[in-house]
Amino acid sequence: QFLPTLDGTQLLTVEDLADGETLHPVQRALADQHGSQCGFCTPGMVMSIFAFAHGPCAGSASRAAIDEALAGNLCRCTGYGPIVAAARAVGRPTDRFVAEAADTSAALAALPADAVLIEHLGRRFFAPRTVDELASFLVEHPATILGGGTDVGLWVTKQHRRLETIVWLGRVAELARIEEREGTLIVGAGATYAAARPWLARHWPDLDPLIARIGSTQIRNVGTVGGNIANGSPIGDLPPPLIALGAELVLRRGGTRRILPLEQFFVAYGRQDRGPGEFVEAVRLPLPDPADRFACYKVSKRFEQDISALLGAYRLRLDAEGRVAAIRIAYGGMAGTPKRASAAEAAMAGALWNEATVARGVAALAEDFRPLTDMRASADYRMQAARNLLRRFLIETTQPDVETRLQAAGGAG
Repeated sequence: QFLPTLDGTQLLTVEDLADGETLHPVQRALADQHGSQCGFCTPGMVMSIFAFAHGPCAGSASRAAIDEALAGNLCRCTGYGPIVAAARAVGRPTDRFVAEAADTSAALAALPADAVLIEHLGRRFFAPRTVDELASFLVEHPATILGGGTDVGLWVTKQHRRLETIVWLGRVAELARIEEREGTLIVGAGATYAAARPWLARHWPDLDPLIARIGSTQIRNVGTVGGNIANGSPIGDLPPPLIALGAELVLRRGGTRRILPLEQFFVAYGRQDRGPGEFVEAVRLPLPDPADRFACYKVSKRFEQDISALLGAYRLRLDAEGRVAAIRIAYGGMAGTPKRASAAEAAMAGALWNEATVARGVAALAEDFRPLTDMRASADYRMQAARNLLRRFLIETTQPDVETRLQAAGGAG
């Protein structure tokens, strides 16, 4: 978390919770339920339960909700049973933070709302308030654009990069806007996964369990839709389904905008079609036709909290005779960029949607991809998994009673 991004916020750590010698209800519950083990992960567990207990799901005590709240913390001592029991026991506590909430909000609201510019030893941090300020600054100053920091933060902590100029999008309310207009869902590049999730899930329900597996609650609260796209990772989880859904990007430089199909944005590994001073302003998604069938599948070594080895996304429309009127297939993890399976699509176009047609598409995937072998999967595994995911999509669209989904412990698909 870059320090200037905390400007205008209240920062609470595990050390803030106890009131003198009196433990906070979350701390007491964890102690009473014997949920503290080696202690390495305990502060994170405490703060995750604290946030959960003050959130909209508090008091429901459903296992799925608790599991999702704890998903950002990995404990390897033993099972999560005592920790889950502590989260359930807390309920919705009335503590001094609740009592002080109105005063805290008023104090934060009274802080200056101007753009923030920090300069030190030739390095700059700029937090504009409007998208026009952002556009003007980027034209004049080459900079690293910072959204939630889930990628850029690792450039500093893991790769030890020295970032000379950083522009943070967190204060630009226009970039966080999400709206439906003229048959299109428009998601601002600064919208977080948490904010975008209900909008996307309303139209494409399969995106909900996918987004639930993108990081943790903490990551989804800060990670941005536009940042995931703009950094161009070949294993980003959202680009493949967005490509399958026909998404377009709104790119802006200064006062000039251009519209680009998302699939054309990814040029090669580490390269995107984005010029100097240009940034992703929004993602545009055509709202689905009622006849569309859509699914996306993530394959990873661990069900939660893991980077994809492979992600496949599929959108299908059949005509009145059951033939493939339109199909879009996209994969992440199969190439240096998220990419459409154009040869597989062409092999199935116009044919009856059945095993024979899908077999042609499965065979054609070898024309679309030459997968790499790395620490997450071998090339052979990726190709076989990609083929099997296409077969799974056929089963789900023709045999809806067949169970094909792995269920998480808390019930998320």
